[in-house]
Amino acid sequence: MADKDGKQLLHLVFGGELKSLGSTEFRDLDALDIVGIYPDYKSAELAWKSKAQASVDNAHMRYFVVHLHRLLEPDAKAPGQN
Repeated sequence: MADKDGKQLLHLVFGGELKSLGSTEFRDLDALDIVGIYPDYKSAELAWKSKAQASVDNAHMRYFVVHLHRLLEPDAKAPGQN
């Protein structure tokens, strides 16, 4: 899948248990949950939401969506920008 311009906009979804609620430092890097890489934000958001809802009982568990396409091409303009 690609955006309307035919470019892949890869997104990574991952998470794990944080050391404290006010940080993004993980308690155990070996225990990170790599959910997957998705071809667009909408797919990544659905995966993120599913994992976040499944871990709602653990306040220290957090999942994130990383815009891989921005890391791969930092100078590229976002869709819709001129």
